[in-house]
Amino acid sequence: MTTDAVPGDPRRLLSEVHDLAHRVRRDQRVTWVALLVLAVVTFAAIPFDWFGMKVDCAPTGECEFSRDGVLYYWPPALLVAYAAIAYAYRRIARSRGVDARVLPYAITGAGLILVFLAAWVAVRMYLADNPPPTEPLPYGWMVLDRLVAPWGIIGVALLVLARLERNTGLLLFTLGYLAVVLVPIDFGWQAHQSVRAEFLPQQVISGLVLLLGAAGFALARRR
Repeated sequence: MTTDAVPGDPRRLLSEVHDLAHRVRRDQRVTWVALLVLAVVTFAAIPFDWFGMKVDCAPTGECEFSRDGVLYYWPPALLVAYAAIAYAYRRIARSRGVDARVLPYAITGAGLILVFLAAWVAVRMYLADNPPPTEPLPYGWMVLDRLVAPWGIIGVALLVLARLERNTGLLLFTLGYLAVVLVPIDFGWQAHQSVRAEFLPQQVISGLVLLLGAAGFALARRR
């Protein structure tokens, strides 16, 4: 038995292999679809949060509120969103002759929904036996609260998608999105007309960031 040398420059062959791997990873990416679906889900949450919020204001002007619409809307909405993203990824990737590693992303998203529900139930159980705090919560607790909220877990799941795609652009975008959500950054837009209006700017800004991200990645894909 003899071994024949493969014709060609080894460095060139290695470069072609790396180029092929890069093109496969690029064809597996449908990042704009994921961001567009998440943007639609975020905007659709606004009326559920607005009309599903229970507000009780005393004559002194102090108000207590409960965002029940968030609890009832987000878990099923995100489950449907992740299922739609996984389906779209696999369908588009296979039309390009490749496969898509999107299932871990969808599973992570579903697991984070359970974290959100567990945190919400824990807070409800605590407030049922204890009076609500009169002093503002420490900043660290507020950041944690935003992280386990639906708009926060969207960003955490996107970090997983960026790792699966080896997509540096998506990683940088997700870090920016998390900064907008966790800080939060409202770009100077505030609404004080009512308790319900207090949450409107951040919801709209989060949705716009996702929508602009979807448009940017779609444009980059076309180029």
